[in-house]
Amino acid sequence: MKEKRKVYTKEFKNEAVRLIVEEGRRVSELARELGVGDNSLSKWVKKSKEGKIEPFPGKGRLSPEDEELRRLRRENKRLRMEHEILKKSGHILGGTAMKYIFIRENRGSFPVSLLCQTLGVGKSGFYTWLNRPVSPRSLENRRLLMEIKVVHKKSRKTYGSPRVHADLNETGHVCSKHRVARLMRENGIVSKHKKMFNVTTNSNHSYPIAENLLQRQFDVSEPGQCWVSDITYIPTREGWLYLAVTLDLFHRKVIGWAMDRWIGKRLVIDALNMALKNGCLKSGLIHHSDRGVQYASNEFQSLLKANGIQCSMSRKGDCWDNAVAESFFHTLKVELIHGNFYNNRQEAKTAIFDYIEIFYNRQRRHSYLGYLSPVDYEKKKVA
Repeated sequence: MKEKRKVYTKEFKNEAVRLIVEEGRRVSELARELGVGDNSLSKWVKKSKEGKIEPFPGKGRLSPEDEELRRLRRENKRLRMEHEILKKSGHILGGTAMKYIFIRENRGSFPVSLLCQTLGVGKSGFYTWLNRPVSPRSLENRRLLMEIKVVHKKSRKTYGSPRVHADLNETGHVCSKHRVARLMRENGIVSKHKKMFNVTTNSNHSYPIAENLLQRQFDVSEPGQCWVSDITYIPTREGWLYLAVTLDLFHRKVIGWAMDRWIGKRLVIDALNMALKNGCLKSGLIHHSDRGVQYASNEFQSLLKANGIQCSMSRKGDCWDNAVAESFFHTLKVELIHGNFYNNRQEAKTAIFDYIEIFYNRQRRHSYLGYLSPVDYEKKKVA
């Protein structure tokens, strides 16, 4: 199958450049994660600085006030880490050995020197204890635990033991699921937990409602047979940010997305247009959504018809009819939104772009896909 030429929207380019300019990401690393050529990404950055895409404020040389602010931020970060260490070590009743164990198990999260100082033990004493002879089994468990922590951190602390086990096996670490689960449980390594979220559907309108063609048949044999779409919202201190996505049921990849401060029909139209550029369209393609006014609007329906796409809508009030799209938003909110609060919409947009385009599509292991990422699954199945 001839690979479809990738088309990147202005918003995609803006967010990619923002990760480099404002977040300090390296061009080569980000290009690899996004599946974009180094030269293309460098050109976007250059154009951005020239104001041809969207100008971003440069950081320049820091003033004395900014230097002092940076110093205070570093000090504040250190105080926060000390507080976190004391909170996590609250279960330690006493004894140097217990403190050493805690330091060993948490040195991946905090500097050893800070751990030792906060708990009142010497750094040299810790390393002497750490380097003492240990049993082969304990040594093996320690090495495995270190690998588990690396995988868990790489997953943005979202993986539970099944995904961690799949990642370890792929990289050549032979171990059982039960052993991984035990080590994670004993060391307090857990995935982010699920939480209930509200819905955004407004089906009180006079537009025609399409038949439910999907009928919860979420298993398809190839890309371009069925797309599912939905809308959600993200709170920021500036107000709501609305997000619309379109996923291909075959590989569960997000092929279209759009973000805006308004929850209007333009939001879903922009997401569909991105999907039309990036996705695979087969004859008889079904687009499934809830029966919200945005999807039922004349403009959105006209765009579907113009591209030969069949419209399918869920039954009223039945979230299970659109379970895959609902599940994606649930995952997004559990793994990214819950526990974070954004100062403004742009901050949230940058975080969501990073989550969708780098983590979810290209890195995150999906249980439905045999613990492959959507992009890896697509490469494996569509050759």
